[in-house]
Amino acid sequence: MLERPKGGEICVLVHVNFGDIDFQENNQEFIELVNSTDAEIKDYATGTRSSPDPKYYVGSGKLEEIKQSVDANKANLIIFNHELSPAQERNIEKACCCRVVDRIGLILDIFAKRAQTFEGKLQVELAQLEHMSTRLIRGWTHLERQKGGIGLIGPGETQLETDRRLLAGRISHIKQRLDKVRKKRNLSRVSRKKAEVYTVSLIGYTNAGKSTLFNSLLNAKQAYTANKLFATLDPKIRRLNVPGIGNVILVDTVGFINNLPHKLVSAFRATLEETVLSDLLLHVIDLSDPNYINKIHHVKTVLKEIKALNIATIEVYNKIDKLRNIEKPYTELDKSGDIQKVWVSSVLRKGMNLVKDAIANRLSYGVVHLILKLPFEYAKERSELYYENAVVNCECIDNNYWELEIKISIHKLNKIFIDDIWQKFVTSK
Repeated sequence: MLERPKGGEICVLVHVNFGDIDFQENNQEFIELVNSTDAEIKDYATGTRSSPDPKYYVGSGKLEEIKQSVDANKANLIIFNHELSPAQERNIEKACCCRVVDRIGLILDIFAKRAQTFEGKLQVELAQLEHMSTRLIRGWTHLERQKGGIGLIGPGETQLETDRRLLAGRISHIKQRLDKVRKKRNLSRVSRKKAEVYTVSLIGYTNAGKSTLFNSLLNAKQAYTANKLFATLDPKIRRLNVPGIGNVILVDTVGFINNLPHKLVSAFRATLEETVLSDLLLHVIDLSDPNYINKIHHVKTVLKEIKALNIATIEVYNKIDKLRNIEKPYTELDKSGDIQKVWVSSVLRKGMNLVKDAIANRLSYGVVHLILKLPFEYAKERSELYYENAVVNCECIDNNYWELEIKISIHKLNKIFIDDIWQKFVTSK
């Protein structure tokens, strides 16, 4: 074989069972991943083995079956729901005369289609290049043999080494640019911390409805939504007014998935940092999914991997409109009286106030509920209180002062009023 076979959209899928208890669930997820690429599925090959074959990953009999399926369906692509070694990919391609893509290559293809921002495209390119770096030799198999003679190096080795140097240089360049993006993000986070602005991140399994909830909370279409895995790749950051708290930063993040490759987690470090450094996480769960309990476990596994498991979390059970046994949104409290779980329908915008109440409940430590007799000369401060959505009620008394009922963080209150002068206007608590 002189070079890799060209790919296409007519594919045969392969998923081998190695005693996985979640085999059927992984099968369905695999099909959804492939459908997200708009590929045409012609056949699905499965089998059972105790361990992968070192040469072909599958046995010789299963390989012959796959080859016959490729020929019969005129397929030009084989997709494995497993991580293959470069040698295994090369051997299968040689045996079947067909392009082979593993699970990492499949996810990277989806990411490449979804990336829209400069940062997202850099992250995808980094992951693609790191994945490609171990597979360079396959494109130069026609130059493998060295020339005869003393002290001469074959052109294949020369070309391969050249490609490796170019690839390493590009990877280094991308990492430097991503570090600049990371530093810029850190400056933004420092500014938000100084301004006492909380960050709330939406996390969850892919296609759980995070972007739909994001749009519903903001009452506007700010994020792309689709019934596809990884519809959101680039994080979206918007301001959200929460009664009693004021303005918070709401972040829509990339969805998690089972068996997310470590190299992808590393490549998307800058994106995942928004999750790690959040003050509160909203774990969005697709309640209509029969396997939602397992997916909750997978999300927690990723959170543990990125060291975000100890961040305060509210579980938002989404898509109750697809269930008959739940008529309306509701909340559930933990033993300490804090809101722990919320049941909503983001697509119908039902339960959005409950979500905001839950956010306010979990971020309300240090929040005061006061009544101020505020003179008219403090109109600027009054406007800032309204801007922070902190005013519960306001009355003008005898054209002399405002009687303001407010609910706000003590830190924000001290920022609005110089030298804590608000304390002398307090009439009731």
